[in-house]
Amino acid sequence: MKHVLMAYYSHAGHTARIARTIQQTIQDEGCSSDMMEMMECVREGVDWSKYDIVIVGSPIVYGVYNKIVWEFCEKYRQELDSLPNSFFNVTVVARSPLKATPEGNRYLQRFVSRSPWKPRDLKCFAGKVDYPNWNRFERFMIQIIMRITDGPTDPSVTIDYTDYEDVKDYARHCLLLDKLQRRR
Repeated sequence: MKHVLMAYYSHAGHTARIARTIQQTIQDEGCSSDMMEMMECVREGVDWSKYDIVIVGSPIVYGVYNKIVWEFCEKYRQELDSLPNSFFNVTVVARSPLKATPEGNRYLQRFVSRSPWKPRDLKCFAGKVDYPNWNRFERFMIQIIMRITDGPTDPSVTIDYTDYEDVKDYARHCLLLDKLQRRR
């Protein structure tokens, strides 16, 4: 039975929900999975010998990845490289089909070019607009981004753009990474 590490960072809880969906799908497929928040991984350590595959996920917040994502990738670069691996990002701009692909998502391309770890598999998920649960500053900043990208600006709106069937398909795809990445 494969044992998968789902390491993630979540700013407001949405990426954690996606990570839980991935973990549940892996378990539904008869494999085991542990979820660890990146801060926990960096501060408490990871027993990498337990894992056959690693999936790493992070949101884009105001166009950037949180510093813990960079710290995690730097600290565990060798361990990540030693296992079949995948990285996904979550961003509202991925609601556009072109920006939902690794090739069309500039945030993912920027991550790959700057990260000390070079993931072998990449995925983008559309995120969530959640104006009612954001503070005034967050609401204002996202409204600016939404004006630029022709998205919703009504401060009463909550829209989850994530395709959860795609998330489940991605989880099943990740269970095949050991076979897919061995061929490369």
